Amino acid sequence: MKAAGCDYCANYVYDDETETYYCDVNLDEDEYYRFLTGNMKECPYYRNGDEYRVVRHQM
Repeated sequence: MKAAGCDYCANYVYDDETETYYCDVNLDEDEYYRFLTGNMKECPYYRNGDEYRVVRHQM
């Protein structure tokens, strides 16, 4: 799901134990199937992880 920008999502967190990134959102069975098959066009849970976005918008 890299097309949805997972690398920049606030829900995409790093796990120190396994040294990998994962999505912290609990998907139901249908959503998980769409995610795995690539049929999910855009992630409905995407949140921009850029903390300074609001500040740049105000300038």
